Amino acid sequence: MAGPPRLTEPVPAPGGRATIIDVAAAAGVSRQTVTRAMNGMSGISAATKERVLAAAERLDYRPSRFGRGLVTGGDHQLGLVVNDLRNPYTPQLASAVFRLAAEQGWNVMLADVDLASDADRMVQALGSQTDVVIGYLGSRRDRWRELLGTVPMVELDPYSEPPTAAVWIDPTDAIEVLADHLVATGVRHPVVLDNSSPEHTSVRGILMMDALQRRGYLPELVHAEHGTAECGAEETTRILRRRRRQDAILAFNDVMALGVLQACRRAGVDVPRELRVVGVDGLPLGSLVSPTLTTLAVDLDEVAREALDLALGMLAGELPRQGDAVQRTVRHRLLLRESA
Repeated sequence: MAGPPRLTEPVPAPGGRATIIDVAAAAGVSRQTVTRAMNGMSGISAATKERVLAAAERLDYRPSRFGRGLVTGGDHQLGLVVNDLRNPYTPQLASAVFRLAAEQGWNVMLADVDLASDADRMVQALGSQTDVVIGYLGSRRDRWRELLGTVPMVELDPYSEPPTAAVWIDPTDAIEVLADHLVATGVRHPVVLDNSSPEHTSVRGILMMDALQRRGYLPELVHAEHGTAECGAEETTRILRRRRRQDAILAFNDVMALGVLQACRRAGVDVPRELRVVGVDGLPLGSLVSPTLTTLAVDLDEVAREALDLALGMLAGELPRQGDAVQRTVRHRLLLRESA
C-alpha cells in the first residue's frame, strides 16, 4: 500500500498553483537555486538546473511575476494576441477584452504579431509576464504553445481542432439564413469574395459556396490576397468590368464589403437595386455608411466573455486545460440593413 507523498514529491492543493517551495522540495534544492535555474542565472551546475526545470515542468510551476518585478497591478495578467490592429475588427475585439477583463480586476498586455519579424519573441515574452494567453494563433499555434510552456491558452476562432481551450466563432447558421434571404429576394448570380489564395479557400468561403450551391446557384469564387477595403474595391472593380450579370457580392468581412460599396459608387452601380452587398463581422462602421451594410454580425463582448470565463476557470483549477469542457462557440447572426 502506497504511503503519503514524500517531501521530494509535493502535491499542490487541488485547484492551487505550485509554489517555489514545492519545486525546491521536489528537486532537493534551496529556493535560491530554483530562482537561479528558472531565470537562467549562473552559480549552479547544468545538472542541477536540468533537475529543477524538470521538477517545475512536472508540477506545472511558473515563477511569480511579483518576485521578478513584472507586476503592473491587478490580481491577474492576461495576454492578448491579435493579428492586425489596422483592421477595425481587431481594436473592437481588444476593447471588449480590456473592458471585461477590467471588471474582473485583470490587466491586459497586448501583442500584435501580424507584421512582427520577432513574433515568437513577443509571444514568449507575453507568456512570461501573464497568467493566461488568449487570442488568434493561426498556423503558428503549435510553435507558440511550446514557447508558452505551462501558461494556459485560449485560442480564438481556431482553424482546426485545437489541443487547448478555444472559443469558436461560427458563421454556419447565419450563412444558411443569408442564402435563404438571397433566394427570397431574387438574387440569381452571386459572387463570393474571399480573403484567401486560390490554393486555400477560407473556411468561411467554403461555407458560403456550399450554402449557395445547395440552393441551385453557380456562384463565382473570387480570391483576394488581403482582407482590406482597398483589396475589396480592387476586386470589385475587376468583377464589374467583366459586364456579367452578378447581382450580389458576399465579402469575407465588413472591411472588404466597405471597399465593395466604394467601387460600386465609383462605377455608378446602384446598391441594392442592381447589386446586393453583404459583409461579415457586424462592425459599427457598417451602420455609418450609405447604404448601411448588411452583415453577418458576431457579438464580440460574448467572445471576450467566453474566453475570460475559460481563462478564469483554468486558473482556478475548475476547468481542464484541454478537451470538450473548454470548447465554447459563439455564432453569427444575419443583420439586415440597406445594402441587401
